[in-house]
Amino acid sequence: MKTSIKIICILSIILLSACAGRNKQKQGAADNIEATNKKEITDRWTVERITEWYNHQPWIVGCNYVPANAINQLEMWQEETFSPELIDKELAWAEDLGFNSLRVFLHYLPWKEDKEGFYQRVDQFLEICQSHNIRVMLIFFDDVWHPNPKSGKQPEPTKGVHNSGWVQCPGIEILQNLGEHEASIKAYVKETMKRYKSDKRVLIWDLYNEPGNPNTSSYGDIELKNKETYSLALLKKAFQWAREVNPTQPICADVWRAGDADLNKLDAIDKFCYKNSDVINYHAYFPLDKQKKVVAELKKSNRPLLATEYMARTANSTFENSLPFFKENKIGAYNWGFINGKSNTIYPWHSWQNPFEKEPKVWFHDIFRKDGTPFSTKEVELIKSLTQN
Repeated sequence: MKTSIKIICILSIILLSACAGRNKQKQGAADNIEATNKKEITDRWTVERITEWYNHQPWIVGCNYVPANAINQLEMWQEETFSPELIDKELAWAEDLGFNSLRVFLHYLPWKEDKEGFYQRVDQFLEICQSHNIRVMLIFFDDVWHPNPKSGKQPEPTKGVHNSGWVQCPGIEILQNLGEHEASIKAYVKETMKRYKSDKRVLIWDLYNEPGNPNTSSYGDIELKNKETYSLALLKKAFQWAREVNPTQPICADVWRAGDADLNKLDAIDKFCYKNSDVINYHAYFPLDKQKKVVAELKKSNRPLLATEYMARTANSTFENSLPFFKENKIGAYNWGFINGKSNTIYPWHSWQNPFEKEPKVWFHDIFRKDGTPFSTKEVELIKSLTQN
């Protein structure tokens, strides 16, 4: 009996050891997969790779674009209001200026409600851009202006108010409940990137415009509390999803509060964007002296720079004091605004507090009227002199 018990014990020990060994082997394999995945999704382009890519590009110059008849991203991309003929007409003016790139906002809602139709419209838009020798920076998310986007008919512009109808993406309802919507939001990013990951018409991916913007002077009373925490969570996931796709184009997100010209003062969101973007994308509404200080600081990254928003005339950010500097330093440049349309961005930011009764003498943003007449012939001549030489 004792012998039998000993044999059973020995066999049990052998069996447990074998199981433990197999479990350890499985755990080791799982750990290796996790480590590999982690490496893959954090594999930022090296300085050498992004520099080589950038050296093969012309000086990147263009604008943030929305058609004149669209008050926001939804009106641009929804089937009922998508306007390829108008886009074609307006992009002919952009081509004439010498613009070779546009920064363009996508939106989750048109994708969610009509994915195939949405992609057909994006394809058509890219075809129009290509016909005008323009390549596109596509943006997935945006934390600026109205926090509750809704599909369907969009509101008319509020008279004399800057960007009165622009909407956030995905909006605060999804942002604060990301776990419930993550599968769909992830698919929006990854399926779109997979579709265009090798498409030469797409120049760059901008994952998130101004993440964490509290919109204090416009929608602050209905905004998320601790919004930056939620935005940072989505920002990190967006980078993870993008790295998993591994597109041929570089990815980035906005360092939009670099105004202190001190990298040590960047908040958590801007610091994450700075440390994870392939190319440094920053917002540049500065006069020239401050612009130089900010650029000197950002150049410490040894990466190419893109000023993805600039030109607010009455804030002393102008074509005259910015664009020659950008070209001299081969900094990509996208001014905000193109056509004086439903976005109302000829009015300044503070029009939210004091709406304008009539058109301002000096436009805040934008270059052309709806008929193609420039706000300033002198500005147009300057732009052409820099883009066409």
